[in-house]
Amino acid sequence: MANIKSSKKRVLTSEKNTLRNVAFKSSVKTAVKKALELAQSEDKAALATAVSKVYQLCDKAVVKGILHKNTAARKKSRLTIALNKLSAKVEPVAETKETKTKK
Repeated sequence: MANIKSSKKRVLTSEKNTLRNVAFKSSVKTAVKKALELAQSEDKAALATAVSKVYQLCDKAVVKGILHKNTAARKKSRLTIALNKLSAKVEPVAETKETKTKK
């Protein structure tokens, strides 16, 4: 522990900020997990709300300085890709003659 009074205060502030940051990051992870669980259900409205919440939390974390902007963008991108893969498994898209000829 530091000897100088201002350094001691800084240590306490740092610990408090660390706890707040960990809690916020945890809420982002929880929201992502909830969105992935809802993707397997049929409730599209709840899924849209959950994805919106994840995007909101990621953007808020960037503004507060908890997450780097590229980290937030990566999290949102990976969530979207995962949701697209899950929806592709649930609803397979049939190829038509037009899509085969365009390739």
